[in-house]
Amino acid sequence: MAANPPPERESPRKLAPISRILIEVGFIVFLFYSNLLMGQYVVAGPGPSLGLLHAARNVFTEANLAIAVSSALIGFLTFECLRKRF
Repeated sequence: MAANPPPERESPRKLAPISRILIEVGFIVFLFYSNLLMGQYVVAGPGPSLGLLHAARNVFTEANLAIAVSSALIGFLTFECLRKRF
């Protein structure tokens, strides 16, 4: 009895470039905000006494959003250049 050859493995599907950009930039923005919120709540601010909602109000501002998105785009472009180079 001859064994059937194993089926060829399908290579994982690549994401569309726009989807990949949104996922990577979104992840960088998430890391930015989580780090900022942790610092506001625990280290720098009166988080333990005023609560998480107060810390969140101080963190989620238009200025921080602009910083997060611009730094995420710069980070994405930097890593994309490094990926292509190496």
